[in-house]
This record gives sequence, structure tokens and C-alpha cells, in this order.
Amino acid sequence: MPLVTIEARRGVPPDLKRGMLDAVHEALVDCFRIPDHDRTQRFVEHEPENFEIPPGRGPRYALVTIVAFAGRSLDAKRVLYKTIVDRFEALGMSRLDVLILLQEEPRENWGLRGGVAGCDVDLGFEVKV
Repeated sequence: MPLVTIEARRGVPPDLKRGMLDAVHEALVDCFRIPDHDRTQRFVEHEPENFEIPPGRGPRYALVTIVAFAGRSLDAKRVLYKTIVDRFEALGMSRLDVLILLQEEPRENWGLRGGVAGCDVDLGFEVKV
């Protein structure tokens, strides 16, 4: 059950926001094999003065943060990063305008399904991909 946050400067058109959220979710389904219904995402916009962009990057620069259960292989992570960037590029974004941060947390650090430790829950899918 990854938690996804996409951050960008204010002014991203609604269809691009939806496309970006869909792109990340579809990449997680394909690369991390999460269930399609397992979707918790936020799109956060910042005023330009509150969101600095690195030199050489465009006005659509986006930071994608994914908090997920620990356990995916390095290969799965590599494929995830490439897939997200490929899908953003298909939306018209520059590959260099996408920064992805994956934060992994042990399952015991998640309170799920009414406050049960994540390590005690049958997720219904395999985390080790």
C-alpha cells in the first residue's frame, strides 16, 4: 500500500495532474505488483516562491515521493523509476523534470486495517518482487 505524493508548482493543468497520478499508480501496479485497488495518492501544489527548481529544469518539475513497505529488489526499483519517467514523458514532461524518492518502511511501522501492525496483516500480495 504505497503512499504517493507528487509535488509541483501551482498551475499544473487538471488533466496533467490526473495523468501523473495515474502514471505513478500504474507503474506501481506493474513494477511492484500492488493490487490495482490499493491507491492512496496526493497531488500537492506550491506557490512558485515556495518550491525552488534546480537549475536547468523546467516549470513542470515534479517531486514524486513514494513511501512503501521495505522488501523490493533493486531491479524492481530500477524498473519502477524508469517506468514512471517514461510515463511522465508520454504526458509531455521532460525526463529531467522528474525526481523520484522512494522511502521504505518496515511493515511493523505501519498501522493498518483498524490499527493492526502491518507485519501481522495478510496483505494478499507479495512484497518481495
